[in-house]
Amino acid sequence: MCKLKLAMKLAAAAAATALFAAAQASAAPAGAAPADTPKQGGTLVVGQFQAPRHLNGGVQSGMATALPSSQLFASLLRYDDQWNPQPYLAESWKWSEDGKALTLKLRTDAVFHDGKPVTSEDVAFSIMAIKANHPFQTMFGAVESVETPDPHTAVIKLTQPHPALLIALSPPLAPIMPKHIYGDGQDLKAHPRNSQGVVGSGPFKLKEFVPGKEVVLERFDKYFLKGKPYLDRIVYQINPDATTLLIGLERGDMQMLPFMNDPTQLRRAADNKNLVSLSEGYEGVGALSWLAINTARKPFDDVRVRQALAYALDKNFIIKALTAGFAKPSDGPLVSSSPFATKDLTVYKVDLKKAEQLLDEAGLKRGSNGERFKMVIDHMPGMDSLSKNVAEYARAQLKKIGVTAELRTSADFPSWTQRIANHDFDMTTDSVWNWGDPVIGVHRTYLSSNIRPIIWTNTQSYTNKRVDELLAQAAVEKDTEKRKALYAEFQKIVTNDVPLIFLAQVPFHTLLSNKVGNPPTSIWGPLSPLDEVYLK
Repeated sequence: MCKLKLAMKLAAAAAATALFAAAQASAAPAGAAPADTPKQGGTLVVGQFQAPRHLNGGVQSGMATALPSSQLFASLLRYDDQWNPQPYLAESWKWSEDGKALTLKLRTDAVFHDGKPVTSEDVAFSIMAIKANHPFQTMFGAVESVETPDPHTAVIKLTQPHPALLIALSPPLAPIMPKHIYGDGQDLKAHPRNSQGVVGSGPFKLKEFVPGKEVVLERFDKYFLKGKPYLDRIVYQINPDATTLLIGLERGDMQMLPFMNDPTQLRRAADNKNLVSLSEGYEGVGALSWLAINTARKPFDDVRVRQALAYALDKNFIIKALTAGFAKPSDGPLVSSSPFATKDLTVYKVDLKKAEQLLDEAGLKRGSNGERFKMVIDHMPGMDSLSKNVAEYARAQLKKIGVTAELRTSADFPSWTQRIANHDFDMTTDSVWNWGDPVIGVHRTYLSSNIRPIIWTNTQSYTNKRVDELLAQAAVEKDTEKRKALYAEFQKIVTNDVPLIFLAQVPFHTLLSNKVGNPPTSIWGPLSPLDEVYLK
């Protein structure tokens, strides 16, 4: 990033911070402490609409587990709101000249919740355990071993340069687990201490976990960042009904609702003077909504057919009418806040004549009844604005170009994931996260080597030799500008090939009581440690 752009970005961030502070001050009651004076104590109640199976983010991806896991476990690094890595358990780090080794110097004062010190042995155990058990195989795929020359030095050895490694060491992706607890030989994915008696070194320790109901965390008094956390407790209350959670926030029963995206609920919160709505804090998540196309099925194996489907849809209508303007349009595989995003894409603005022309060229002429062919559109359960409603809109639009689409509803979320994982679909709505670095969250969707019967892999059966080459090169390229160029070419090719019709960036918001100070706005937002959050 050039100095001028960086200065502009920092100035904008400063201005936004000033506006936010002013808004907070105006909302605070007379005599309240200034927003920048943290107070000790209090219980933060956080609403959560997905229920975690357990609390160990080292073997499970997704918001449900990561929300409490990032409080229980500390990671080696954390990130600010400008994509800059910050010290956490690691005080410093240094790459080798060839980019195949990362040396981390650990804090000497960090202890686990049971009082045992955090050492390089715990780091080595955790990195290799995550490599073996986490669903994101590319995250530590290049890790060969972790050397421990002394108790406070860890050297991550790689088979090839891996520039995504620093992001992979973030709180929601790489919790450091105590080897003396989790290295007892039991299957880590099913380890009983993932749910009960959880031991980490994060700002909060586990008091109680009632599956499907709540997670209660208490302040860890021996947390290595002195004076923090400010809160005494965090309680995650679980309820699948987001509207019920919002009512609880309005009543004051809870103070924070992360990952809210329904336009009706966002509009309702925006009208409440006692609530604050933050869109910041989801840049690392990078959630995109799209229509995925099964390119292995006829007639969708013809790129002209896929392009025709894209030209039939009015993205502006989807944004304005279906998300009430809360979402931002998405034209490619990288969220716009990613340092590797480009604007040089093949963009499909609604053009029904162009769509019909392409279908004619593909040999799919209208029949006597005006129909070209039939297809089925599946939609992911939940998130109606960018799923069911999009599917219904797509059906109406495709009829205009002679394509008859039937909507198929799955009984529940697991049923939908099984269908899509088995590649048993024509087209489906979906929402997938970038997860910080493209190696972690983007490559999985486009690599031909990742066409597997697993959800959120390359279930589109998309194959492009040049894309495979570009992603392989970008995964090991140490020079940031060269990486950007490789990803720019990748994005151009993918948007021309249309294995996916990109629709929107999911409008995740954190809804807060105006009594919450220092809300989480780093690139990981509510998936970051909440050690600086306080109640006014």
